[in-house]
Order: sequence, then structure tokens, then C-alpha cells
Amino acid sequence: MHIENSLTRLLNIEFPMIMAPMFLVSNAEMMEAAMNKGIAGAFPTLNFRKEGELGALLDRLNAHKNTTPAGTYGVNLIVQKTNPLYVKHLEICVEKKVPFYITSLGSPKEVILKAKSYGAKVFCDVTNIEHAQKCQDLGADGFIAVGQGAGGHAGPYTLQVLIPSLRKHFPEKVIIAAGSIADGEGIVSVIALGASGVSVGTRFIASDEAGVGADYKKAIVDAGMEDIVMTDRISGTPSTIINTPYVQKIGLRQNWLERMLSNNSTTKKWFKMLVQIRGMKKLEASIHPGNYKTLWIAGQSSELIHDIIPCGAIIDRMKTETYEAKLKLEESFKA
Repeated sequence: MHIENSLTRLLNIEFPMIMAPMFLVSNAEMMEAAMNKGIAGAFPTLNFRKEGELGALLDRLNAHKNTTPAGTYGVNLIVQKTNPLYVKHLEICVEKKVPFYITSLGSPKEVILKAKSYGAKVFCDVTNIEHAQKCQDLGADGFIAVGQGAGGHAGPYTLQVLIPSLRKHFPEKVIIAAGSIADGEGIVSVIALGASGVSVGTRFIASDEAGVGADYKKAIVDAGMEDIVMTDRISGTPSTIINTPYVQKIGLRQNWLERMLSNNSTTKKWFKMLVQIRGMKKLEASIHPGNYKTLWIAGQSSELIHDIIPCGAIIDRMKTETYEAKLKLEESFKA
């Protein structure tokens, strides 16, 4: 299924979908599968922290992109000052001419400036109009509208409100919907709201290629929407995870001392960095088989996920579902 709209033209892809960047999950095989099927794959640069690892991966993906002109790839950069690898990773990405960027948790100013120097595109995660305006003023190409139910750092508003509001304020901007989308009906629904495409994450955790253990993948399949809870204990910023027994044991909220250190002007930068590093280590340990300290990031779309199959099959299924949902919608208006 080929769809032409503002997003597919901007990224030169066949279908308006981004395989969302997922910490510790996204890998080279998933990016290649995305490109093979004419969509865009994205991964967090923090998945590749060893010396030389990120540059080697970008060389591999650039070579693969040359063989699959209908798809593309991009990177997600955490642009907060608490990310110690931000500057180094941005330099590597610019050197390798990454096609597009997704920025999270901070000002995208430097990323936009450097990306524009060679024609790359920049999308910014936004959860409200105020942040979107700042990104617009800096020259972002589009927004990732992160709504309720998204995996990881979810937003406070439903996509039914956030997308039309963004469209009203920024009528010419590319808007990509993120949050609780796992099938073609979800894609058609957000396009009807005014989005140009979708960012899909949790559905791809339950894939053959995902770089996590079988227990994590099975947990995605088994979890319902009521099993997804919000916690600020992993990164200091509220994020959604599966409510495992270990999560229930440690609790969902920072204690009073942690909250104080997070909000104090003198300590917050260094304490948040410590929390994020500690959280990254816990998440990394939890994705391996046999670890009872299960901290598994997931969105509410786990409710709609019932099998573990290859990424290519997931994309094909969602394309078919989108076409069928479009026909069903057209028929419903005729009835």
C-alpha cells in the first residue's frame, strides 16, 4: 500500500509510519526491516554507547538505505544536559549524515541547526502547545505528538485533543501521532484527526528482531491496558511500564528526598543525571532472561498485541489493516 502525503514526501518513504525509537529494544535488524518495507525506522543513539559502535552502525544503515530507496532511518537524541553522550553522538550523526532526527526532553536548537546544514529533517517530541511553539520557532520540520498511552515518556493529553490542537495552531506543520497505535484502524483514526503519519513502538517490541528477551516480548502480548502504569522512578520523568510484581514492590513514585533533590536548583542537574544513569542500568539488566527485577517499558497498545512475529510481517499487516479500515470507514458513511 502506497500513501502519498506530507510525511511520505518529506522523508521519501512509501507509507507514513515511523518505527519508534525504543531504548534497549531498537537495533540494526529492526531498522533494516523498516527500510525494506518502505517506512522509516528510528533508534535511540543511547542504545550504542561503546566507542565506535554508533559510527559503525550508521555506516551499515547508510549502505542499506542505498539498496532500499523506498525507506529511510533516523536517530533519537535525548537533548537534555543530563545526557553525557549528547554532544558526541550529535557530532557522529552529523558526520555520517543521518537522514532525520527525533529530539526528546530538551531544546532541539543545536540539532536543528546542524541537521539543516546538510538537509536532514528534525521532528520534536511534544506533549503540549507551548513546547510545540518553541520547536516551531527554532525551525523544526514537524512534531511527534506524544499522547496518553504511549510507551516510555507519555504525554498527559489524548491524541483526540492534542492532534487537532496542534493542527489548529500549526496548520502547515507535519504532525506524527504517537501513543496506543498498534493496528490499521488506529492509523486511520489519527489521520482523520489531522496527523500525517504515526510513530509505532510497543507493537515492535513483540517482534522476532527486537533486542530483548522472550519474557519481555511475552509480557507485551499478555498485558492489557490496565497493566500499564506510570512511574517517575526510572528516569525522573514520568514513563509508562508494565505493572510487574517488582514494580509493585519498589513503588511508582520517588520518595520525598528524591523529589527534593530533583527540584532543588543546585542539585537537580546532577541528581537527575544520577537517576537516569541508575535507571538505564536497571532497564538494561531487566531485558535479559531470568532477571526478576522486571522494569519493562510498554504502552497501552499492548492491549491490542497478541503475537510475536517478524517486523516485516507487522508492517505488512498494518498496511493491509489501514486499507481495510479506510474502506470500512467509507462504507459507514454510505450506510
